[in-house]
Amino acid sequence: MTTTEQKPDWEEVQASPDFVLLRRRLRRFVFPMAGLFLVWYLLYVLLADYAPGFMSTRLFGNINIGLVFGLLQFVSTFVITMLYVRHANKNLDPVAEKIRNEVESRGEEK
Repeated sequence: MTTTEQKPDWEEVQASPDFVLLRRRLRRFVFPMAGLFLVWYLLYVLLADYAPGFMSTRLFGNINIGLVFGLLQFVSTFVITMLYVRHANKNLDPVAEKIRNEVESRGEEK
């Protein structure tokens, strides 16, 4: 950035309708998904602590419910990541790109 270029007014950018939309779309995905995951994880921890008989129930061989629930924690993390990437590509990235282009075009005009 040369000395003749102006810095963007970030408060104006944050107040823009597009930025408000971007933030709302992000929060509508992140907060419920984080809450859901935390409840799922807390359920796993509570069952492991307060229901060891249930968690040690064998399903087949040496595989028990606790092990399956533990592995499902990893699976749920990957599923949430895939859902977020899909959500971001469809709902967040186009708006973010529009905001970026607007900010860059304002810098070129000045």
